[in-house]
Amino acid sequence: MVIHESAEDYLETILMLSKKLPVVRSIDIANEMGYKKSSVSIAMKNLRESEHITKEGYIYLTDSGREIAEMIYERHQILSSWLIQLGVNKQTAEEDACRIEHDISKESFNAIKQAISEQLSNRQK
Repeated sequence: MVIHESAEDYLETILMLSKKLPVVRSIDIANEMGYKKSSVSIAMKNLRESEHITKEGYIYLTDSGREIAEMIYERHQILSSWLIQLGVNKQTAEEDACRIEHDISKESFNAIKQAISEQLSNRQK
């Protein structure tokens, strides 16, 4: 199944908001992403139809939505911290990680993740 970059961004945002808010509403997503409520409403309809979220007043990730969101969130966290370690300023690293996280293959991401892990374990020795 192919999921678009914008859908991945919405799912990641729902995940991040659910970590800091008791419930997630469309207005929370709109405020976080800087989008109009009407755009968020259309996106939530599409995510509901693709069974990545449920929406009954509040928005919840389904198992498939959570899986995608966690994958994107992990990629973002690892890539942005790696870029910062390489000397990239935080804002640029965050922006670049956001672009890379959607396009990088699983194989390449896993290789980067492994290299970072090995680098960290070598530092601790």
